[in-house]
Amino acid sequence: MAYILKTLNSWFWWENIWMPINCTWADFVDRDGLVFPKPHQLYATIPYAFVLLIIRFFSERYVAIPLAKALGIKNVRRVKPQPNPVLESYFRECSRHPSQSEIQGLAKKCNCTVHLVEKWFRRRRNLEIPTVLRKFQEAFWRFSFYLTSSIVGFLFLYDKPWFYDIWQTWVGYPFQTLLPSQYWYYMVEIGFYWSLLFTLGIDNKRKDFMAHVVHHLAAIGLMSGSWCGNYVRLGTLVIFVHDTADFWLEAAKMFNYARWEKTCNMLFIIFSIAFFITRIILFPFWILRATLYQPTYYSTTPVIAYFLFNGMLLILQGLHLYWGYLIFKILKRFVFLKDLKDDRSDEEEEDSLTDTEEESTKNGNKNSSGSSKHLLSSSHH
Repeated sequence: MAYILKTLNSWFWWENIWMPINCTWADFVDRDGLVFPKPHQLYATIPYAFVLLIIRFFSERYVAIPLAKALGIKNVRRVKPQPNPVLESYFRECSRHPSQSEIQGLAKKCNCTVHLVEKWFRRRRNLEIPTVLRKFQEAFWRFSFYLTSSIVGFLFLYDKPWFYDIWQTWVGYPFQTLLPSQYWYYMVEIGFYWSLLFTLGIDNKRKDFMAHVVHHLAAIGLMSGSWCGNYVRLGTLVIFVHDTADFWLEAAKMFNYARWEKTCNMLFIIFSIAFFITRIILFPFWILRATLYQPTYYSTTPVIAYFLFNGMLLILQGLHLYWGYLIFKILKRFVFLKDLKDDRSDEEEEDSLTDTEEESTKNGNKNSSGSSKHLLSSSHH
């Protein structure tokens, strides 16, 4: 086993994968004032991820919650449905949204009314959905990070020649020195995406959950690979292009949860414009042009990493097109129906029946509240 791991390690770090011809890892030893990125430095991104999780915990608890209260968002207590093994088993194993005939069958089996079975499933589904306050906290954390990253990224890049002339990203490659600002920009950004992966199970789940998993893994793989191959100049531009649109979306979500409709609409429109400029125009015609086309001027024999990195960048661009399609659908509905709603989130259903009526589901009292009505209205997320 040790021999196999050693062989795989030697294959993975084979020079022909990562760097141009006639270059070896020995050439990337710090010398003459030149500092190069080192693969082992990426191990630090895991502790940085846990530091960010600690910062997230305190910012959500001591900043996001008071801000939410100031905006009128209340921490609504969810009422749990009474324990019922039959309904719980059906919910977990069969369907969260049973048909009317299935509900009638379950009502007979539990010896209670149809309305109470409907209410039980409605409350049970609500338990699977994060509260509005929880969603606000998550949006606040992402907004804070993306805004800070965008501002810091601009301060790091505005005086760099490759920010204005992308050809400069290849001048002197691969012997480009690593700047302290680039080190911290990379470490914190990779740590942030690790932290998002660590909390995928507890964060608000949407219908594009798998797209987010692919995006986070591709982002970590891209940044880590570009670090090892010293594509740091290009990497910082990719990070900056992505973060500058995202904080507008998180801000729109925050005001949406607070039901500031006009502010939410305005912010979402700004986000849409920023998204299409950065992800649909700048990324393919500026970044991808620099990674696919410009390297051929510096080397007639592209290394294997050239194909690996561009493959992952093209995957990212595919995700951009997918999300651009979803954004276009939301904008289309907003223009024609004046309805700006995110279809990716599940909606919470209102309860109109009382806890006393719920008790009859547990006790099997078929006579209680048989004529009660319930409203199915949903809150925007």
